[in-house]
Amino acid sequence: MATITTGTREQDRGRHRATPRVSDKAGKSLAHRTSRFLPGIAAYLVLAGLLLLADTPVSDIARYTGYALWGVMLPGTLLFRALRRHPHNLVEDLAFGAATGLALELAAWYVLVSLGAQPLATAWPLLVVIPFLVVPGLRRHWRPRGYTAASVGWSWSVSGLVMFTGAYLYQDFLSKYPALSDTETSRIFADLPYMLSLAANAKNNAPLTFPQAAGEPLHYHWFSFAHMAMTSMVGHIDLPVVQSRLMVPALTALAVVLTAVVARRLTGRAWAGPLAAGLLFVVTEFSAVYPNNVDTWTMGAASVRLMYWSSQSYTYSQPLLIALMGIIGEALRRHRRPAQALPGDAPPLGRGLFALAALFALASSAAKASTLPVTLAGLALAALALLITTRRIPRTVLALGTVIALAQLFATAVIFKFETYGLRVIPLGNLAPFWGDPQGKRPGVIQALVAGAALIAFVLHHHIKLAGMIPLIGRRRFTLEPLQWFLLGAAVAGPCAYLLVHGYNASYFTMAALPFGAVLSAWGFCEAFDRAALSRRAKAALAVGIVLFTVLLTYVIYRYSAGWQAYVVREFAGGDDRKSYAPLLPLLLAAAALAALLLAAALLWWAAGRALPALRGRGSVVLTALVLATGVPGVFHDALQARTNWWHGSWTLPASQVDAARWVRAHSGPQDVLATNSHGWEWNLSHGPSSENTRSFWLSAYSERSVLIEGWAYAPRLVALTQGASAYDGPFWDQTLFKVNEAAIYQPTEGILRQLHDEYRVRYIVVLRTMGTESPHLAELAEKVFDNSQVGIYQIPS
Repeated sequence: MATITTGTREQDRGRHRATPRVSDKAGKSLAHRTSRFLPGIAAYLVLAGLLLLADTPVSDIARYTGYALWGVMLPGTLLFRALRRHPHNLVEDLAFGAATGLALELAAWYVLVSLGAQPLATAWPLLVVIPFLVVPGLRRHWRPRGYTAASVGWSWSVSGLVMFTGAYLYQDFLSKYPALSDTETSRIFADLPYMLSLAANAKNNAPLTFPQAAGEPLHYHWFSFAHMAMTSMVGHIDLPVVQSRLMVPALTALAVVLTAVVARRLTGRAWAGPLAAGLLFVVTEFSAVYPNNVDTWTMGAASVRLMYWSSQSYTYSQPLLIALMGIIGEALRRHRRPAQALPGDAPPLGRGLFALAALFALASSAAKASTLPVTLAGLALAALALLITTRRIPRTVLALGTVIALAQLFATAVIFKFETYGLRVIPLGNLAPFWGDPQGKRPGVIQALVAGAALIAFVLHHHIKLAGMIPLIGRRRFTLEPLQWFLLGAAVAGPCAYLLVHGYNASYFTMAALPFGAVLSAWGFCEAFDRAALSRRAKAALAVGIVLFTVLLTYVIYRYSAGWQAYVVREFAGGDDRKSYAPLLPLLLAAAALAALLLAAALLWWAAGRALPALRGRGSVVLTALVLATGVPGVFHDALQARTNWWHGSWTLPASQVDAARWVRAHSGPQDVLATNSHGWEWNLSHGPSSENTRSFWLSAYSERSVLIEGWAYAPRLVALTQGASAYDGPFWDQTLFKVNEAAIYQPTEGILRQLHDEYRVRYIVVLRTMGTESPHLAELAEKVFDNSQVGIYQIPS
């Protein structure tokens, strides 16, 4: 009995000892599962904090969060899970799911607006959610199993990049421009009201019309503005807040995460993901000039390195393009030879990739006109490589090429109606101004050298971030995988298109190619890094060295670039900064100086390697890292410049004008049309067809109504006449209608007002008095319903 009792006590003591261990394991497991979400939560909180610092209402942040989860991520993720065969990790599902949701949203928008069912916009995700709740075979996609967890370091690296881009956007954009002008001296980037007017138009028109000329078709890549309209309708958020606060950091964060996810999947190397995202969003254009200005660099570069806020069609197009790149790359990954397979390769997506490719291609087609041509060129090069090496083109590649070509045809014929926007095939036309010699005094040899220097400057300026692909191509001696040919073809096709097609908008071809090049560059650097087999101490030393080099280069350019620019112009252009090649000199000579220093360092490294075997075979990875780092200072220079300088194209938009437009919005219906005398912006121009600036968009933007004739600078039919310029500043195309519009304000009669009301559905006449004071007879013929001294609004009697 005693033995039994003793045994029982010992068992009891054992159970008591074991119980805490089980509890500890459960607690650790729960803590581990919870910690996986901390990087995403931290990134979200930082972005939300930055939005709060930019005076974004908490309620709008909450509504946008709800919209993003309910209106984009939930339906998109469910469909993506149904289309992909095997799960990989949660981050991939959510990132590709968000891109899928953006594509689905376009279809929902078209149906809702076409049927006039905008009040039902919040409910459209139910069309996806209900089948996944009801159909037994689809229910499993609510809680998929078999995920591979991303490493903590990988997750925090991507999270840090999201925070970094958010901070950049805060400094350059969110803190710079108010969502709504609040003083008479408030400034705004000139194109933002135009983009806002298109989003407002998308709330009531499918397809869109040109809001600055009521009823005029809009043959343009307008899918981004349909997205903005849906954000407003689903989330019940004011459009200016969507545009100026919420959309840009959210879509940029999505693009960062998608880049990391796609690079990891395509390369089979986890750390290629954060590196590719860093190359795309941190390593920007190389320039030896501070402050940077769009007038200084006319070779397709904007005044800001990351154009995610200044071109919101570009903002929207990037996640879709990166997702499309990932899906096509996944199809080509199947053709990787067994010897080239990596342990980190993600499981295949399965046949659903064709449906995903079609979704992303259609959504990309009119998100930005430059994206599909670049993608198609890359796929064509991969097909050619396969044809040469295997004597056939796989059906997968042919099918994907057909999908992209049909999507491009759809956009060109149906959306753009074959409008060219002034782009013309003129080889090297965009760079020709840099070697211009109107008087023909320059010898032919010198002219050829200047032309070559311009081409070198173009490559250096835009493509420093692609240096990582050099060791990859060199080591493989151009015996690349089909996937690598695809990335290389697209990366090269963009700048080649810019060099072939003349026009400022051709710069978007270069920008569309950068994600492809960033992934291939990250791939090459990771391979070189793996071959170097650095010790932990050597890795730390390399990281510290790159940081110190970046800090030093950032400071030197910031502190001495003005003197450097004056020196090189004086010594190499005779002190004449009007010479065509003068803007190239600071970049070219700074690059030459850096190249000389790096060459000297490489020679010293080689000499030291003879005595120190640990250095041998590792110099190339150090050199590549230093070259890539030379593109980092531009981001910090942008942030510094934004503290004291307005970006080129930032014009005054007084609060009185915005208030007047918002009054119209509150006292009119979506189908009401406005008439105005405001056709130009910033300068006090006399009314009439001789106005030199026709970029007035504020009324249609903030009233969310179409205007009979406002600013026509971006009308597709007129931009096509500009021969490559970004805007048209000539007369309005219908001078008869223009004269009627002006007469209604300056020489009104009852017959003219009746014509505007009955034929053109004009309800209000909005007079901007800085453009011209209305006739006193207007108040006798129409009721003055608003007046803040700067703007007067008259209602035409029914």
